[in-house]
Amino acid sequence: MVHRAQLEAIESMGRTVSNSGYANHGASSDKKSLKGWLTQAGSALEDIERNIPKLRERSRDLHMGAPLATGALRTLVTNVVGPGLRLNSQVDREVLKMTPEQAAEWEKKVEREFELWSESKNCDVTRMCDFYQLQQLAFLSMLMSGDVFATMPYHKRGGTPYQLTVQLLEADRICTPGIESYIDNKIVNGVEIDKKGEVMAYHVAEKHPGSALSSYNNKWIRIEKFGKTTGRTNIIHLLRMERPEQRRGVPILSPVIESLKQLSRYSEAELMAAVISGMYTIFITKDNITQNMDGFGGLAYEEEIDSENDSTIEVGNGAVNFLEEGEKVHESNPGRPNTAFDGFVTSICRQIGVALEIPYEVLMKHFTSSYSASRGALLEAWKMFRNHRSFMASNFCQPIYEEFLTEAIATGRIYAPGFFNDPLIKKAYCGAEWNGPSQGQLDPVKEANGAVIRVDNGFSTRTREAAELTGTDYYQNHEKLVREEKLRREAGFGQYKDIHRNHSDDDKDDEDDSDDK
Repeated sequence: MVHRAQLEAIESMGRTVSNSGYANHGASSDKKSLKGWLTQAGSALEDIERNIPKLRERSRDLHMGAPLATGALRTLVTNVVGPGLRLNSQVDREVLKMTPEQAAEWEKKVEREFELWSESKNCDVTRMCDFYQLQQLAFLSMLMSGDVFATMPYHKRGGTPYQLTVQLLEADRICTPGIESYIDNKIVNGVEIDKKGEVMAYHVAEKHPGSALSSYNNKWIRIEKFGKTTGRTNIIHLLRMERPEQRRGVPILSPVIESLKQLSRYSEAELMAAVISGMYTIFITKDNITQNMDGFGGLAYEEEIDSENDSTIEVGNGAVNFLEEGEKVHESNPGRPNTAFDGFVTSICRQIGVALEIPYEVLMKHFTSSYSASRGALLEAWKMFRNHRSFMASNFCQPIYEEFLTEAIATGRIYAPGFFNDPLIKKAYCGAEWNGPSQGQLDPVKEANGAVIRVDNGFSTRTREAAELTGTDYYQNHEKLVREEKLRREAGFGQYKDIHRNHSDDDKDDEDDSDDK
């Protein structure tokens, strides 16, 4: 038998355990501030996969109609990809047993061949974009839709020695065949997995599911992720993961969809209120409704919206409306423009910027703070930009480049002994850096001096600084500078003049030169 005192002790122990630690804080169910906070633990399937179609639709709608959402996505594309990430071949000389001169010559030849392929629209299945425009489109589509897919089929085309092409697939086309089932989890939103959770294949609809043409006879093609014998990547899937066992990507605007939509509605309402408030209209009452008042006041014919309806009163700039006998107008002043509008919108934009990792100054292109504050905002933004750029380089540019290099070597346009025999040698040949647009400088003089100090102390290289400061290649700059300096000397200009010297110094130098003669 259990005594009453023992039961009370057990109950007291249970209350003590349940009300300790986080139970007194974020996990509390007793605090009034948290009682109404209803949460439910779900897997990635319930929390993410089932909600992706709706998130995707709303994200695209915001991009098409909400200026702040459009600006945020375009800011990311411009700074991460810009005009395109450019190849900088970097082979592993130690593995390949190359001298620096041999490595430089091989890298230059590969870059020249890659430009031949990448700068032509033949690299695109649709022949609409070159490789750098495909980068922009792929990255924007991933941000807006959550993910994007790319295949690398071969097509023989005239005017190019390469058959490799890139085909971008919109996220909607990768979907479960037929009516999607929540019971069979072997195919999740078009992604087929095995018992271990490994992605085996993707199911691609021949027609876009949202198209009117897909209502009849839509078919699906199963594309294996990797080739069974070669291990070749058959399809590239660009997405940013946020949970284990997640199979599809979430649009980057998802956490701020509601804020963006409400802010867009508020902005539209304030704009309309300001427009109406700005339309000063006079209303005149008449004792004799038969009195002829033609030609006095009113709206111009082309400005009228509903001229055939006598029951409506239209407002406009300096308009005059005549009222019937007994009718009166009570003025309703909306008080627009709203003086609190800018401060409120700024506050919401700061919160949206935090969620997107875009500082407010960069998001709104509004640099009015001090140099230090503006530079801090840019540096913080570029941490995120470089993160996205590294992701694009590793998951989109590099796989396509390796496929290109494989074809170039197989067809004999590039000589690379051992490429197909040893994976380590292949990796050594495929080494590359992908350089994008430079960060830009608020104070170019300070930035340039900082670059000189870093190079002089071995903290950086001239190649990296040239790419960071101006987005150019140091070796190409060096060759051009050598030619320019040679031309200047041949033309008799001599050394570059110091532009900071005043005219008196120049005159003094001229006098000294004449004395020497």
